[in-house]
Amino acid sequence: MSPASSPGVAVVTGGARGFGHEIARRLVARGHDVIVTDVDVDALGPAAEAIGATGLVADARRVEDHRKVAAEAAGRGRLTVWVNNAGVARAGRSWEQPDADVELTVEVNLLGVVHGSRVAVDAMRGHGGHIVNIASMSGLGPVPGLSVYAATKAGVVNFTASLQGELDLAGVPVRVHALCPHAADTALVRGARDSADAAILFSQRALLTPDAVADAAVGLLDGNRIVRSLPVHWAALSRIGATMPTTGLRVLAALRERGEKRRASA
Repeated sequence: MSPASSPGVAVVTGGARGFGHEIARRLVARGHDVIVTDVDVDALGPAAEAIGATGLVADARRVEDHRKVAAEAAGRGRLTVWVNNAGVARAGRSWEQPDADVELTVEVNLLGVVHGSRVAVDAMRGHGGHIVNIASMSGLGPVPGLSVYAATKAGVVNFTASLQGELDLAGVPVRVHALCPHAADTALVRGARDSADAAILFSQRALLTPDAVADAAVGLLDGNRIVRSLPVHWAALSRIGATMPTTGLRVLAALRERGEKRRASA
C-alpha cells in the first residue's frame, strides 16, 4: 500500500486489554499502523505484539506523554485516528471514596480525554482525521453508586460535542465522536462485581461484549455522528434521568435492585 493510499497511523490509549485492545485489533485489520499505549508495562508488549501493533508506555493523565506518542506517530506517517480509551472505574458512595481514587478517576477519565484530544487535534489539523472518545451510558444521566465515574463520562460527552463545534467554527477537518456503551464484560466491570454500589451495571439482561463495543467504536470512523449509545434503548432511559431526575432516580432504584440480584448470582 502506497503512503498516499495508506489509512495512516492510529493511536489507542489503554490498549493493553478490553475495549482498547479490540479497537486496536480492528484498526490493524483496516490497514492502520497502530500504536497502543498503556501504563501496564508487563501486559502492553505481549498485547501489542499479538495484534501486530506497536506498544508505547504512556500515562493518559500526562499531557507530556500524549505529546510523546503523537511525535512517535508523526515519525511513522500521518496520524489519522486517535482513540481516547484509557479509563478507570471505582464504585462507592462519593463521600466515602478515598481521595486518591477520586483524583485518579477524574484525571484518567476526563483530563486524559481532554489532553489526548487537544494533542490529536494539533497533530491532525492540517490533514484531517478522527478522534474517538470512549465515554459511557453513565455519562447520559445519574448513576447512584458511580457518581464520580458518571461525572467524568458526562464531561467526556459534553467535551466531545463542544470540541466538534469549535473545530467546525475554526474550519478544522477533524471529526470527534463519543461512544456511550452500557456495561460490558471487561476486567474493569468484573473488578466492580464485588461492590453492591455497582449493582446497576448488571441491570441489563446481559453484559455487552468487548467485540460489540469495538465494532461500534471503529464504525464511527465511517461517518460524522458525534454521539452514539449502545444499546440505543438504554440511552432513552438515561436521558429521562437527566431531564427528570426525581422520576429517573426512582426508576434507577428499581433497576439497581434488579441488578443486585444478577450481581449476587453471577
